[in-house]
Amino acid sequence: SFLRRVQSLPPESQRLLLTAAAEPLGDVTLLWRAVERLEVGPDAIWPAEAAGLIEVGTRVRFRHPLVRSAIYRAAPPPDRWEAHRALGEATDPEADPDRRAWHRAHAASGLDEAVAGELERSADRAQRRGGVAAMAAFLERAAELTPDPGRRGARVLAAAQAKLDAGAPEAAQALLATAELTPLDELQRARMQRLRAQIAFALRRGSDAPALLLDAAKRLVALDPGLARETCLEALAAAIFAGRLGSGRDVLRVVRATPPAQPPAASDLLLNGLATLVTQGYAAAVAPLRAALEAFRQDDGGSSANDRWLWLACRVAADLWEHEIWDELATNGVRRAREAGALSIFPMSASYRAGVHVHAGEYAEASALLEEAYAVAQATHTALLVQARQMVAAWRGNEAKALELIEAGRPDATARGQGMALSMIECAHAALFNGLGRYEEALAPAQRACAQDDLSLYALALVELIEAAVRSNRPDLAAPALERLSERTRASGTEWALGIEARSRALLTDGPSAEPLYEEAVERLARGRLAPHLARAQLLYGEWLRRENRRLDAREQLRAAHDTFSRFGAEGFAERARRELAATGETARTRTDETRGLLTAHEAQIARLARDGLSNPEIGAQLFISPRTVQYHLHKVFQKLDITSRNQLGRIPAGSLGSA
Repeated sequence: SFLRRVQSLPPESQRLLLTAAAEPLGDVTLLWRAVERLEVGPDAIWPAEAAGLIEVGTRVRFRHPLVRSAIYRAAPPPDRWEAHRALGEATDPEADPDRRAWHRAHAASGLDEAVAGELERSADRAQRRGGVAAMAAFLERAAELTPDPGRRGARVLAAAQAKLDAGAPEAAQALLATAELTPLDELQRARMQRLRAQIAFALRRGSDAPALLLDAAKRLVALDPGLARETCLEALAAAIFAGRLGSGRDVLRVVRATPPAQPPAASDLLLNGLATLVTQGYAAAVAPLRAALEAFRQDDGGSSANDRWLWLACRVAADLWEHEIWDELATNGVRRAREAGALSIFPMSASYRAGVHVHAGEYAEASALLEEAYAVAQATHTALLVQARQMVAAWRGNEAKALELIEAGRPDATARGQGMALSMIECAHAALFNGLGRYEEALAPAQRACAQDDLSLYALALVELIEAAVRSNRPDLAAPALERLSERTRASGTEWALGIEARSRALLTDGPSAEPLYEEAVERLARGRLAPHLARAQLLYGEWLRRENRRLDAREQLRAAHDTFSRFGAEGFAERARRELAATGETARTRTDETRGLLTAHEAQIARLARDGLSNPEIGAQLFISPRTVQYHLHKVFQKLDITSRNQLGRIPAGSLGSA
């Protein structure tokens, strides 16, 4: 229908419309300069406007996006080339070299090294700006226009790497098939092997990736030692994901064969620390891993080489019980992934930031980030990181929802070869039933969660095992678990670690000797942003006091625990505290929170950003959704909160929208 209207216009009007369609930014000045070069007069716009196809004011606007695409796609290639040539000539090479290069590239009808070189320089500028997707697009077109086969191969490989970083592993895979047809040297072939392994990891995050990355690292040792070390770190990271379904120990052979970096970067320190962890154990690895974390913290500028490893640094911080460092690194990781448009690493960064929220009791914020990570992973066809959803559901105590996620997650994680995901799912299963006070049902999943020493998960699984075993009258399981836990907590020495150890040790201590341990746990866990762990210590302390017939003292601890769990929406633990309070003769106050659960996590996140003054396009850019989708969600928010505009969001109680 649109095309019939276009085809009824005079030829000059059709050329003007095609030129406007080829310039997606709607730059009026550029359009008039370009059509002048095409010898099209300004009067050619009137028939197009009269037909209701276009409007030219401060910007060029088509009546509908389909008008633009229909005009552009239906035009013969020579006409499109001519329009782009005119736009390229009309673009200032000093003020806007990238747009000029892009139009010149689309004007090229054959191979053109000059234009390809311009595009490569534009890609460098895009990389410095953090525009990974733009960098990939520039490099891909540069490769298409490159006449020299050897140079084309190098550009195709660079484009494939950029596509992967931008969250397009399937497009990267297709480019590697093109690279195979070009003459590559030994280093380039090794880089291509590494890229194939990276793509396998991005698509599945399974047990096949460590061996593939290890083979690539071995090949790179003699060709590029720095890249070999980077690939070793990738292999170790992949082995962490594979967990019980894979093995990363062979990586150490390559680590030993790779010359050390001088001076070592943050990623080199991280590799050294993880290698120490595998070979010498947790206690020996604490110091080198802390040095690595400090190097990442000092990297205020956010080098791209370090940005891609912030998620792994977060996992190390969690393993060392360093909640504040984890928070800082995770915040930086999400921010930098957003700024760079690095969709390949954003889901992982968001997942580890969500983990910080879980340990702070901020379940709505965690859910919002996980939903966003899930959406990006789906859109980019990369492997989903859904196991954190089970942990959030478990802490919230929604048995039906948590079990649904747990049962769905196990076969999926097994099929993908994600052993780490299995451990987290089992840990969530145990936490769910411990929270509900059904300890015998928590015991088996807790044992399964402890079957593998997974980074940042093993100690938490031991905590669940100790509580489930003590309450199930299985000291034979609880005592050795406590010893394994204390080896880590004492080596760490943080308030979080020592508070958790004191709480767990109190469970295994008889008589009056238990009270100082409970008091220590409460005191230490109150010093950090660890309210759920503090509330859990208060709950256990209150339960112990009640069994000691100290009802008044018990009520103080149980009331504090109940209030905290209720405020966070940890329904299982809150109900457990309520039952204990009832056993002391006190009825727990019912917490009325009419807004909790009213908005979905995603709606609450959008509402908070709108409340803070961000426009719909700005919110969309931050959350990787369209402005129209933002408006749709805001409309639902207004209906649910019974308001009519975003200005009224400031009047809504802060708790209704969660914290920023």
